[in-house]
Amino acid sequence: MDKRALDPQLAFLVAINVVIVLAALGTSGADFASLYNIQSMAAQVPELGLLALGVALAMISGRGGIDLSGIALANLAGIVGFKIAGAAFDPSQAALAYVLLFSAVALATGVAGGALNGALVGYAGLTPIIATLGTQLLFTGVAVGITGGSAQNLGYIPIFDSFGNMPLFGIPPTFTLFLLIAAALAALLKFSKFGIHLFLMGSNAKAAFFAGIPVRSMLFRTYLLAGVLASAAGVVIAARTSSVKWDYGTSYVLIAILLAVMAGVRPQGGYGRVVCVVLSTTALQMLSSLFNFVGLSNFFRDFAWGALLLLFLAFSRVDFSSYGLFQRQRT
Repeated sequence: MDKRALDPQLAFLVAINVVIVLAALGTSGADFASLYNIQSMAAQVPELGLLALGVALAMISGRGGIDLSGIALANLAGIVGFKIAGAAFDPSQAALAYVLLFSAVALATGVAGGALNGALVGYAGLTPIIATLGTQLLFTGVAVGITGGSAQNLGYIPIFDSFGNMPLFGIPPTFTLFLLIAAALAALLKFSKFGIHLFLMGSNAKAAFFAGIPVRSMLFRTYLLAGVLASAAGVVIAARTSSVKWDYGTSYVLIAILLAVMAGVRPQGGYGRVVCVVLSTTALQMLSSLFNFVGLSNFFRDFAWGALLLLFLAFSRVDFSSYGLFQRQRT
């Protein structure tokens, strides 16, 4: 492999992960490296990672693309799944049927929510930040109306609880699912016509239009896919917490954007790598765990997230190719 083909963002994120691990081992030692803590961190990665992948897709599409509705749609998907599955099956009597229907309804809700975002951005031509801010409020309002603003407890459902919290061969099943989804998305972006068109459209929407790429349809499908990823996060959240509520993860909107920016996804569109989103998510989760071990307050954590966002924005402005060191890769 030609060394000039190395991606600086990928190399940087690998280094960041290594530095955080070394710092954690130096300050917390065996506690940080314990199997329980590693499994706990891995179990918390998927919900943020799935939301960040949705944000990354919207950013790659260009036109100032962003999806602010992810966590609101994830919460709504879980709530709708809970209501419909609960009306159809008693989880104590038909746990598997309950979980399958819950997941199917949640994913269908994600499709509907993503289609709404896609229609507003792709066909109505609304600015993505305004459109998804509006649907964020819409999804939240519907969720509050359905639940009356209170959390809904799923109760103990062995198959669902095991999926969300019990490691399988030492690895949380939700983390395995996240890696599989990330791998499938990376393959879609790298090898499919959809992926090629998405990057071309994000690089130059006008040129893509004149090249015959269906820009409106591409935007619709991009936001629809982001909605599916959000609903998958909703299923993971419900499995891990055994509950659904309208205001879960209120800070996740900004964290998902931070993760996408950390991953090197260009806010102006046309570039992003799934593997970098995965690495940025693991880095942030390990850093959060390290803060817990050393007893740092949530105020400092907010400061750290803001500082990291500025750092990675500045890093993304450096053109390493001009030094002949690296050449960016598309996926």
